[in-house]
This record gives sequence, C-alpha cells and structure tokens, in this order.
Amino acid sequence: MAAEKAAALTLLSDLTPPSLERTWLTSPHPTLPLVATCSSDKTVRVYSLTNFCLLSTISGGHKRSVRTCAWKPNISGESVLATGSFDATVGIWRRWDNYGETAQQRQQDGVQDLDEDRLEEGAEEEDEEWRFAVLLDGHDSEVKSVSWSASGALLATCSRDKSIWIWEDLDDGDNNFETVAVMQEHEGDVKCVAWHPVEECLASGSYDDTIRIWREDIDDWGQVACIRGHAGTVWGVDWEATENVPSSSADGLSGQEEEAWKQWHAPAGPRLASCSHDRTVRIWRRQPKAPVSAPGASGIPSIIRPSGTDETWEEDAVLPEAHVLSIYAVAWSRRTGLLASAGADGRLVVYEERFAAGSQPTEPMETDSPASPGKGAAAPHPPTEWKILAIMDGAHGIYEINHVAWAKRADRGRDDSKEEEVLVTTADDGSIKVWNITR
Repeated sequence: MAAEKAAALTLLSDLTPPSLERTWLTSPHPTLPLVATCSSDKTVRVYSLTNFCLLSTISGGHKRSVRTCAWKPNISGESVLATGSFDATVGIWRRWDNYGETAQQRQQDGVQDLDEDRLEEGAEEEDEEWRFAVLLDGHDSEVKSVSWSASGALLATCSRDKSIWIWEDLDDGDNNFETVAVMQEHEGDVKCVAWHPVEECLASGSYDDTIRIWREDIDDWGQVACIRGHAGTVWGVDWEATENVPSSSADGLSGQEEEAWKQWHAPAGPRLASCSHDRTVRIWRRQPKAPVSAPGASGIPSIIRPSGTDETWEEDAVLPEAHVLSIYAVAWSRRTGLLASAGADGRLVVYEERFAAGSQPTEPMETDSPASPGKGAAAPHPPTEWKILAIMDGAHGIYEINHVAWAKRADRGRDDSKEEEVLVTTADDGSIKVWNITR
C-alpha cells in the first residue's frame, strides 16, 4: 500500500471561515476561481480559490441539510447553482457574475488577486445577491446528488427514494424546468449521478451495489447497462476526460505507441471510475460495438425498445488497495489524468495510470467496432498499470472525508507557466482543505 514517493501532498490552505457543522461536498466553478461547499447547516458557502476566503453564503432555500450542489456549465455573465437537500427538494440559484467577471478579467490582465482590496479583508458578499430562482419538487426522500449535462441543458438528480429524475432547463427567461424522465430501476438509495463529459449519457451508483448507465432512445430515457462488480454500496462515480492518455513510464514511450493506445481507446470513449463501501476503486470500459443492422427487416416500426441500445461494460482495472474503510468519493482530473479518492478512514490518496515500463503492445483485441482497423481487430495497445503517487493519512484529523474534487490552482503561489491543479477535500468537522501535489 505504500506510495512510490513519486509525489507529495501538502496542505496549501483551509477555506475560511469553515462551517460549524458537517460539510458534504465541494463543487469547483467550471470557469472561475470559486468553489461552492454544501453543509448540514442548510447553507452553501462560496469561497475564492485566489485567497481561500468566503465570498457568499447562500441560505434560506432549504429546510434541512444541503447534501449536494453543482454549477451549470456553458453559461456566461451569470452563475447558476443547483442544490440538493435532505428536504427532498432541488434548488436553482442565480447570481450575476460581477465578482466573477472581475476575477476573469484580472486573470486575463495578469493580476493575481480576485477583487484584491476587498477580499484581502475577507469581506463577504451580501446574501441578497444570490436569487433563489426555482424549487424543483418531485423526489419523495433525501436528494443525494445533482449533476448538469455537458451542454447545461439537462439536470440529473437522485434520491434515497431509489429514483433518478432528469429535468430540462427550458432557458425561457422564466426559470422553467420540465421533467423529461423518472428512472426507477435501482433497488436501493441512489447515491450519485454523473454525466458523460461530452455525450448525453448518465452514470449512477447505488446502495444496491450497482452502477447503471442511462441514455435517451427516441424520446424515452432508459437503462442501457447495469454494471456489477462492487461488493458494497457505490458511493461515487466520475468520468475520464475524452483526451486522456496515461503517463509515460520511466523508459518513455514513442509517439507511435501512444498513438496506438489512443486508437484502441477511442472507439470505447471515456472510461468510468467508481468507489465503494467495499474499499475499492474500479475503472470500467465500454465494449465498442457496431451499429445495429437488420438485414431483411420489414421496415415496420417496433414498439419494443431495440436490443441494439444495450451496452457492455467491462472492468478495466482495480486500483491498488489504499483504504481500510468505505471510499466515499473519487475524482478523475480532466487536466492531468490523475485520480484521487477519499473516505471514512480520513485518508486522501492520489493515483496515476502509466504505460507499463518495457512493455510491448498487446495482441489485437477482437471487436465489432467499425472504427477499428482491419477486419474486426482493434489496434494493439501498450498495457498500463495504476500506481499510488501519494497518500495523506488523517487529512482532516480524526474525521471522515466526504468528498474530494480537482480544481485549477489560482492563488499567488501558482506557477503561471503551468496549469497547476489543487485538490479540495470536505469533511465531517466542517473544514474544507486545499491540497497541493508536487511531483
């Protein structure tokens, strides 16, 4: 379980002031140096990653703990935040980006601080600047996770009531949302939902130990895969970046070998990481398949869901054992390809996928994907292996870590010649910590 001493995790800062109650999750803003943290005190706090101080406290919308939140992507001039609560409702909050736009402009101008004069004093924005736009009501029990699709048009929510709802933001200026699907195939609490980075494809994890994949087919959302492999509750899932490539080994790899991996990987698309009560982190890969063909078909429309929509997902890897209790969160960096996990043992772990040193490409894999070269054979690919880069024990003292997320580094200590990242962890004691990883 020991790390290879290839990297070190160091505490960069706490976000201040912390919550006085348990913090559940921290969501980095998609474009601005901000994070939103949801808490058992019924609020969401918005902090600056430039100086680690509180900017806003969002309150008044929920009657119980705010369990989850997510920023809407692909929107400019305004920030939109979805929140999910133990009161069974989902809130949509809006705020014009005056401090956000200031932050962006200052960064473009090469100025490091976000509203420096004001924020150096830790001044907090007035709550009124956040507008409670709409309450989405439909779940029968606690909302556990919310996620926006890549386009920002769809919002997925899941609950202890075993259901997943998909809502469409009509973007009509009146804050109207339409329910487009309610999926109830899970047999237990649905703990997490996460959208594919580019496609309208949703992954969910549940108390029933399964991961399920959902897609729309002719105006009807349905399950296309049920992934079984974990031996306990699936607490978290996260997608790989579309352009991710494993790190080179110490021996290095030629461009040809890297290209071979890309060609093998492309037909399947991004992989999915999951973490569980069984103390494992697993990587799943979709089996490529050819489009459905029906020689001699009558042309009569079928009212039955076509079998061609089903997908086969296979276990690609089980990461090295690093946790001794439930793993609550897994985060796959879309910038570096590093993966982080955290959980009930208070341990923060960072992993790296590498091309195996001195390895040769494997034999071609049989597949029916038309994107593969040759007659049904995918390009050979160099094998990879996952290594533990760094472990931080007791990252929040004796407390469980509920969530971990990657964010772009924005503080004064960053190296402007690189696109550095930080890890943000959220724990039972109400603290939120920002970690730097050095190689």
